[in-house]
Amino acid sequence: MTGKTLHLDDFIPYRLSFTAALLSDSIAQSYERLFGISIAEWRVIAWVAERGTITQQQICAQSRMDKVTVSRAAIALTERGIVQRLPHAQDRRSHLLALTEEGQRLHDAIAPKALELEGRVFSHFSAEEVETFVAMLRRIDAIVLGDAG
Repeated sequence: MTGKTLHLDDFIPYRLSFTAALLSDSIAQSYERLFGISIAEWRVIAWVAERGTITQQQICAQSRMDKVTVSRAAIALTERGIVQRLPHAQDRRSHLLALTEEGQRLHDAIAPKALELEGRVFSHFSAEEVETFVAMLRRIDAIVLGDAG
């Protein structure tokens, strides 16, 4: 036993979770107010825009969002004409998601706002601090996923 006492507010996994939730909630309020979409819907739009076409399963794997959240977001976006479902030639049990023209316009409107929100928070840090922070987050990801050598 190390004698170290757990103080939740100083526990790094808690701090990461708390800060991520705080930032995500702030962004979600902006997206809802400005564009009428949820954070989950934005993440689906962003992944589809980045990949061109992508399956819901791939979004789950890349984003760590659960299947139900991705499914609900994809259904809502499809119903609103933002995303379309296309046949998946390699896997007939799933579909590929693609942005519609309206979806592309929405992405093009939101992406600069997303970068602006990110810039507002991280403008308080030097470029080197941000680069180090992102590198540390990626290393944590690799360690947790068992990919760190």
